[in-house]
Amino acid sequence: MTLDELISEFDRGLRSMTGVSRMSRPVPEPQGAYVDASDATEHPAETSLTAEEKAHSAGLMRVNHVGEVCAQALYQAQKLATNSAPLKRGFEEAAREEEDHLAWTAHRLRDLDSRPSLLNPLWYTGSLALGFLAGRFGDRVSLGFMAETERQVEKHLDSHMTSLPVNDYASRAIVDQMRVDEAAHAVAATQAGGTELPFLVRALMRATSKVMTRTAYYI
Repeated sequence: MTLDELISEFDRGLRSMTGVSRMSRPVPEPQGAYVDASDATEHPAETSLTAEEKAHSAGLMRVNHVGEVCAQALYQAQKLATNSAPLKRGFEEAAREEEDHLAWTAHRLRDLDSRPSLLNPLWYTGSLALGFLAGRFGDRVSLGFMAETERQVEKHLDSHMTSLPVNDYASRAIVDQMRVDEAAHAVAATQAGGTELPFLVRALMRATSKVMTRTAYYI
């Protein structure tokens, strides 16, 4: 890796942890009426939230923001661990889309008068180590880890669509687009040769995710 590439990766990591992220796509916003994909019901574009609803939405979006901080670290580490140029490009493309998610959730947190997790450096560092470890087991395992991570994130986002206040259409529009992107990343990783991880590894990933999400909701 060249010095310029190292500087670029360091810059991305720093921006991920501090919340200064760039987006290549605009924040998804309801236009006119918002169609809930879960029930195809149209809703007005925006309504006011109660203080309790606002706090709950902020907690969920903080969790989603942490997930995107972790995604940046995972893809960076996996990109560093592989010698395959096509895989490096694939991880980089996925990381750019995830950076959009990072920026969108940060934007929504500001709209909700809230903040990202105070533990972002911890989440980032832990995910960087996990991603590099997965990469050292070979490309097929690394891709399998990516696919399983994205599948678990997609299910997590599905639960948020149920839990978000029904009238928080701005947050729902963001989460909807994130679900589409995460599902596409999982399919791409599987098609690129990702192997299915052992049950115990998948279970450990789910348990770790639960600890992270429960903590990030508040801190």
